[in-house]
Amino acid sequence: MKRMLQIVALPAIILLAACGDDNAKKIDEALRQDLSLASQAYPYQPFVSPMEQAYGYGAQRPTGGYYPVATRASTGGTIYRAPSRTGTATQPTRIVKNTKRDAIIGAVAGGAIGAVTTRDRLKGAVIGAAAGGILGAVIGNNVDKKRVPY
Repeated sequence: MKRMLQIVALPAIILLAACGDDNAKKIDEALRQDLSLASQAYPYQPFVSPMEQAYGYGAQRPTGGYYPVATRASTGGTIYRAPSRTGTATQPTRIVKNTKRDAIIGAVAGGAIGAVTTRDRLKGAVIGAAAGGILGAVIGNNVDKKRVPY
């Protein structure tokens, strides 16, 4: 019992000695002073550009009059045209989709996750495998594809 009292009393005495310092009052005073300085009002500092504040679109100035209106130049033609490929031979390509592979990977992963995360392991594995297989097939068909030459 004495040993238990020593184990509990020693950290408590150290904690009380650390907390009973006059330095804490100085820190509290410094914190109060910092907070009072931070609460003082600062002059307005815009974080929105004048164009976003509608000063460039004929808005009225605070001192009177209007700001100049920004005009938008219209382009009458094509902005960009891809260079034509006349005279160069293009190699025929085919699209490779990984639907089956990704469906199998998704089914295995979904079955494992479903079996681990549910109480009824068989039911969770079947539902997880079905959901993972469908999701894997969709990803393999639409996302995981690339063009390769013949």
